[in-house]
Order: sequence, then C-alpha cells, then structure tokens
Amino acid sequence: MAFSGKVFERIRSRRTQLGLAIRVTVAATAAYAIATALHLLLPLWAVLTSLIVTQMSVGRSLKATRDYVLGTIGGAIYGGAIAILIPYSSEAGLLGLLVLSVAPLAFIAAINPSLSAATVTAVIVLLVPTMHHSDPMTSAIDRVSEVGVGAVTGLLVSFVVLPSRAVRQIRAVAAQLLELIADAFTELLAGLTRGRDNDALHRIQDGIGTAMVGMNAIGAEAERERAARLSSGPDTGPLLRTVLRLRHDVVMIGRATVVPLPVEVQMRLAAPLTEVSTVIARFLRAAAAALREGAGAPAIHPVHVALQHYAEAVTSVRQDGLIRGQPGDTAERFFALGFSLEQMHQNLCDLDRVVGEWSEASDKSARVAE
Repeated sequence: MAFSGKVFERIRSRRTQLGLAIRVTVAATAAYAIATALHLLLPLWAVLTSLIVTQMSVGRSLKATRDYVLGTIGGAIYGGAIAILIPYSSEAGLLGLLVLSVAPLAFIAAINPSLSAATVTAVIVLLVPTMHHSDPMTSAIDRVSEVGVGAVTGLLVSFVVLPSRAVRQIRAVAAQLLELIADAFTELLAGLTRGRDNDALHRIQDGIGTAMVGMNAIGAEAERERAARLSSGPDTGPLLRTVLRLRHDVVMIGRATVVPLPVEVQMRLAAPLTEVSTVIARFLRAAAAALREGAGAPAIHPVHVALQHYAEAVTSVRQDGLIRGQPGDTAERFFALGFSLEQMHQNLCDLDRVVGEWSEASDKSARVAE
C-alpha cells in the first residue's frame, strides 16, 4: 500500500507532463485519421504538425499554431511562386531554384525564428513535385492542407483534452521560485559568519536565474490566454515583477555577504539575523504554499517585527562605534546588507498583496464553478 501510494504521488506530481503526453498522443492519432480520411498526399505532415502545435499550455499552443501556420503559408506561396515563375529542365536548374528558395527564407528565419517553417515548406513545395510528378501549385495546396489539418487538430485537442492553462502553471513556477529564494536567503545570511567564495555564490544563484527564465516564458503564455479570453485571473505582471525584485534582493545580499562580518559585529547581530533568516524564509515558503493552493496570504507581521529588531541592533552597533575603524570594504558591505534587507522588506509587502490577489481570484473561480 505504501509503495502504490508513493507511485500515485509521483504520478500526481507530474500530472502536467502526463496531460501533455496524453494530448500529444490523441492529437497525432486524430490528425492521421483525418488526413487519411481526406486522402491527403502526405498524412505524415499533418501528424508532425499536430505534434508541433500541441504544447504544455493552451497559450503556448496558440503561439505555436500561429507561427507554424503563418510560416507554412508564406513558404508555400514563395516556393510555389519560384517553381511556377522560373521553369527548369535539369538537375542544375533545380539546384539553382533550391538555393533561391532556401537562402532568403533562411535569412528571414534567422531574424524571426517564429517563421522557420517557411524554409521547410518552400523546399517541400519545390521538391515533392519531382518525386510525385505533380505541379507546384498542387504541391503548395497539399502542403497547406496537411499543415492546416494538423494545426487545427492539435489546437482543438489542446482545448478539449485535459487542457492545461498557463495561468495555473505560473502559480506552481512562482511557488518554486519563492522556495528557491527562501533557500538561497538562508544560505546567504549564513555567510555573514563564515563567508564564501564566488563559485559558491554562483551555485546558489544559478538555479534561481534558470527558473526565472521559465517563469517569464509561462507569464507570456498566460497573458496570451487572457488576451484571447481563454482564461481568467489576475494580471501576471505584478507577480512576475515582485518575484524578480526578490531575486534582485537575493543577488544584492549575496554580494554583501561574501566576506564575513567582524567578530564583534557578528556577536551583536547573531540573534536578530537568525530571527530575520528564519522568519523571512518561513514567510516565503508559506507564500509559495498559498500560491499553489490558492489559499490566503500568510501573516506578514512577524517579518515586520524581525526586521525591526535587526534595525534596532544595527543602530546599537553604529552608536557603539563598532563599524568605525573597519576597512572601507567591510563598512560598505555592512551598510549594503541593511539597505538590501530594507528593499526586501518592501518587496515582501508587495508579495503579501499579490498573493492575496491570486487567492481572491481562486475564491471567485471556485464560486463560479459552484
């Protein structure tokens, strides 16, 4: 029972990926069946197109479909025009047309990668008639028909079969980022007593940077869904900007904690810094859980108290002159840490507000569903 429970939890944790696998399978099967029923020349292209446009979220599927269809139509028109307007009678002539077809479209695709399908389509429109003894116009129509069947099938499957909305995905990604920031924050403040080298600092920061790239991509997909009225919910911009600012705070704190504080200062700030580390990390993890579950924002009052205690301890250290006589670099890092924590405090307040907005959106969705 315990083993089956673990297996179920592993599968449940990957339900987004499992949903994509099911959608891709259904899209490929349906595209092949429809293309065969319509007697299309190459059902293969309908199947491949359905695979390309069936993406992790509806928003991403919309973009993939738009890009692939536009590229296909453009490539079919250009390749068909080249083949019709410039007749050839030898292999050398066909080679020249191939160069003329590929070169400009490859250049356009290098500038705008979303049109990369145009190059492939132009080559197919140009070369398929030589293998099937058809004319370029028929080849272009066949190609657009095959891609159209695959694109429509893939898009419909994305809407109907276990649809995955980017708005839901961004909750999970933002929550993961907040947990990474919490881990990094705890580790970085610990460096005030032992210091760390640049390699360790980069190791702590790298995972956050990679996750930020993924979150920004999903945010764009979520806004595409909202613009098409395919999903509801709050604007993703405030959430993305708040998490990004928190990431910047962690970067600044990392720079301030490369070198440990003087021993006397460490002793005076040990207790308030421990409180700050514990309370802020706990708040970030609680906010992450609230985003995942659509629950209310966690209490932020302990964060205010912890940072107030730290500010009072810093004031005491300065009044007692413990920073005077320290090297300029040490004093600079000491004050930079205080500034960074103050900035982080403001951004945590913004996070509290944003998580509350997403919680209210979840409550509204639940009421509508009822």
